[in-house]
Amino acid sequence: MTHMHITSWVLGIILFILVIAMVDRDNAKPAKILHMILRLVYLFMLYTGGVLLWNYITNSGMPILAEAITKGVAGIWLIAAMEMILVKKSKRKSAKSPWIQFWIAFIIVLILGFFRLPMGIQL
Repeated sequence: MTHMHITSWVLGIILFILVIAMVDRDNAKPAKILHMILRLVYLFMLYTGGVLLWNYITNSGMPILAEAITKGVAGIWLIAAMEMILVKKSKRKSAKSPWIQFWIAFIIVLILGFFRLPMGIQL
């Protein structure tokens, strides 16, 4: 499940970058289509993240559980920041605050997901 979660995040980041590029180039219709696909990928991210969190709840002790819940909240925060960025950019408004939130949540998710939690990368 870890690899599916990582794959969904990579796909989500790629689609996020593509939508931003299309909005910047005034390709509104393709950007809207990719944005809707990205929203479906968000659902897959949430599902796989929820399964991973459930695995931590059923198989872990309390200290790791707190970090797993923090990563889950930061992941939801990251998805919300991505959505705020895309909506503000499509409306031609400043997205400085959502970008700051994006980078803070992204760093938290990466540190907890890859370096702190035991199911980070399973080879």
